[in-house]
Amino acid sequence: MRVLLPLLRTSWAWRLGAPAAAAAAAAARLPRGASAGPGPRRAMAFYRTEERGQPHSPGYRLFFKNVAGHYISPFHDIPLKVDSEEENGIPTKRARNDEYENLFNMVVEVPRWTNAKMEIATKEPLNPIKQDVKDGKLRYVANIFPHKGYIWNYGALPQTWEDPHRKDKSTDCCGDNDPIDVCEIGSKVLSRGDVVHVKILGILALIDQGETDWKLIAINVNDPEASKFHDIEDVKKYKPGYLEATLNWFRFYKIPEGKPENQFAFNGEFKNKAFALEVIKSTHECWKALLMEKCAGGAINCTNVQVCDSPFHCSQEEARSLVESVSFSLNKGSNEEDQVWHFLGK
Repeated sequence: MRVLLPLLRTSWAWRLGAPAAAAAAAAARLPRGASAGPGPRRAMAFYRTEERGQPHSPGYRLFFKNVAGHYISPFHDIPLKVDSEEENGIPTKRARNDEYENLFNMVVEVPRWTNAKMEIATKEPLNPIKQDVKDGKLRYVANIFPHKGYIWNYGALPQTWEDPHRKDKSTDCCGDNDPIDVCEIGSKVLSRGDVVHVKILGILALIDQGETDWKLIAINVNDPEASKFHDIEDVKKYKPGYLEATLNWFRFYKIPEGKPENQFAFNGEFKNKAFALEVIKSTHECWKALLMEKCAGGAINCTNVQVCDSPFHCSQEEARSLVESVSFSLNKGSNEEDQVWHFLGK
């Protein structure tokens, strides 16, 4: 049974039924740049995940594999842009329709309405998703009335990095040393480890303990209502109250821990898509410098299998050995999610 466990607990980042698999195979036979026809875009690269350890335990890890079954880093090896051409593993610019300019891959860390603070482990080899631990305890976000857990699907854009040594000109604060965060506002509750295509609508600048912690607002391109959303004003129009709830969520979510309210740049104003895209571009450049060892990365682990010119590049065999060396327990984890609502007074 122990041998079968990794196989039984492996899941596709987006799950293919037989018709979808056939369609994907047909699309793969198209010439480069050709389209299979109109309709929502599906992930061109398929990723799957492999759990090690038990959820809600300090040893839990969610590793990523590509379609060939090779271990990869969700931080470094999944392309930032959808359907991007790559040179030595780093996406390169090319002429394309405006339709594709705003399509990005998002790695889902936390499904909506859950509480466990899951995150890409930036300091571990191949950067699996793990639950954050503080003072020896697993971290969960509190439920602040009227919300339950995270109020969006929460995750990050791969191949981005908020450099803690680089001061942002617009916020006058340095980065938080993480990939840039994404709040996906679509109607579907996604799964941990999903890799979905999103279009960017805007951005919020949270200032967390003196560091810039950008929060992108995005929507899954395959959401039934995605065609309505093109910029931040559309969120105000079609999802009234969502941005206000988002601002308050980030403002208050640490208060039950005894911490003060969070602060924001621009007086909490959500910036538009154009502004957001410039921030993404900047964080992607910082990531490239990190992977090419052109800046100090500190404890960030840059091991990757696809950025061939990177000094941190490793072989598929080395990646597999890294994963197999990770110790984990089959003991059942303890789900300590807080089911209490916290009511905050003025």
